[in-house]
Amino acid sequence: MIFFRRLIFFFFFLGISMKTILALDARFSMLEYQATIRMNFCQLGTLSDTMACKPADWQRIYRSPVVGMDNRFDVWIRETDGLVGVSMRGTTPRPISWMENFYSAMVPAKGSIKINDSTTFNYCFAERKDASVHLGWTYALGAMHQQLLSTLRNQYEEGSRDFLIFGHSQGGALSYLTFAYFHYLQQAGHLPKDLRFKMVASAGPKVGNIHFAYDFESYTPSCWAYNVINPEDWIPLMPISVQTTKDMTTTQPFTFIKQGLKSLKPVPRIAIRFAYKSMNRRLQKASKSLQKNLGNRVGKQIKKERPQFEQPSFHYSMNYVRAGNHIILETNPEYYQRFPQKSEDIFVHHMLAPYLFLSDLNLHKFNE
Repeated sequence: MIFFRRLIFFFFFLGISMKTILALDARFSMLEYQATIRMNFCQLGTLSDTMACKPADWQRIYRSPVVGMDNRFDVWIRETDGLVGVSMRGTTPRPISWMENFYSAMVPAKGSIKINDSTTFNYCFAERKDASVHLGWTYALGAMHQQLLSTLRNQYEEGSRDFLIFGHSQGGALSYLTFAYFHYLQQAGHLPKDLRFKMVASAGPKVGNIHFAYDFESYTPSCWAYNVINPEDWIPLMPISVQTTKDMTTTQPFTFIKQGLKSLKPVPRIAIRFAYKSMNRRLQKASKSLQKNLGNRVGKQIKKERPQFEQPSFHYSMNYVRAGNHIILETNPEYYQRFPQKSEDIFVHHMLAPYLFLSDLNLHKFNE
């Protein structure tokens, strides 16, 4: 009798283990994406709750308190296999939420930020030298990180090992940083090694510079992290970016331009030197202007709303680039009939309807 009980327990445990292993596929799935975007819009862009678009096989089990700059996240469970989904809320109508987006001066991808008198966010999003990330979204994750880690550990104790991180728009940006944050916590031994994470961002904007992108893509070369983009949507093109000679690698021609020009005759040497100085001065001026307006000026407004926040020192870079694996949705004539290019609604290509339409249109590409 004891033998049979142990045998039953063994197969029950094996079933749970196999279920966990099979819950998360490293490859992109359009059906999985469609489920995540529906869960995103159960809380995105509205201050009221709606479950009208909830996927049939998912259940929401937790909603975090609102913190930071009107940030929160939902936790979902897929009933078929127990996969845990973490949905990061996107931009809301409140001004503080929009200030979070425009607070786009960069900070080092490894450092700390004082969120308030009781919370300091020590973070690592990249180990690569000169990597930098968006300040507003770093602050937002810092305000949520304690609740996220508590939720993660609670689910781990209940047997969950696979976590799907997702969000639309601002939520997509926060998905990037959350995924990177968890990765480096795991690398440092602060999270269990048997946890697996997958990111499926939707309409995610750029979150860091080229060195952040290099670092992120070094551990997501062709899988595990995706950003789904409607090519007519302007949000993934943000924030505004400026590349200067400082953003290039250490070994590069501009470092030795003065030495290299010595071999030229006087006239071309003077002409090239003038052109270079003019170009470099304008690029540096544009980068500093972005830092001034989207760093210090926005920061002053945020300080009025969040007086305990201490603005960190900015990184020199404003060279935003996209990172990870991108799923570009193909359009067709019917799409432009439904969602016209010249619409006065600047979000006509950004919301749930266009992304669901295009995900259905592109479903055949993924053999589902």
